[in-house]
Amino acid sequence: MDAALLRYYLRGGRPPDAARTYPGCRDQRPPLRSEAIEFPGRMYFATESPVWRGGRAFYDSAADGRVWGRAHLITAGQFSDIATQEMYQPPGADLDFDQVLADGRAVLGPGRYQTLVLLGHLDTVPVLTFTAPWRLTEVPWTKPTGRYLLHLARGLLTDAVRDASAVTRYLSRCPGAADAWTLDELAALIAEARTGPRTG
Repeated sequence: MDAALLRYYLRGGRPPDAARTYPGCRDQRPPLRSEAIEFPGRMYFATESPVWRGGRAFYDSAADGRVWGRAHLITAGQFSDIATQEMYQPPGADLDFDQVLADGRAVLGPGRYQTLVLLGHLDTVPVLTFTAPWRLTEVPWTKPTGRYLLHLARGLLTDAVRDASAVTRYLSRCPGAADAWTLDELAALIAEARTGPRTG
């Protein structure tokens, strides 16, 4: 959701505090536009990212609740390359979108971020994301790191659609973060997010 982090997926490189260098996309152009979105389901944190050293964000479309996010208008090739990088595979081949566009969901493999989900449409353009094949009740939840949450918070605060207190409350209700971060800790983190992305 953080435009500064998205640039590393598009252009390649190593984000600050990350333990991985991304190869980037074949097409490194920025999104044509980005906007805040909201859709049914639940965001939760599980497994452990070797890049951020804490819980990863996943999406359960069948869970009760609402998810806040950002939609980026990119090409099918760019989406394929971003998803492939999250699958720890070299980018370079387009994914098959036929099943997800027809059925709303396509499981490309058993691992995390190998399941495509159709969230809906914006101006007739399909809005896709990738997540794990399991439900949020089927895996142990894992505490996300502050640096990881900062990227999520920056994305949620970008359009000024939601204020800092609303973002704090939202993150505090996400399984994995709910019992691991206090409201005060999250509020301090959100205050840092409002100062803008780090460049060093």
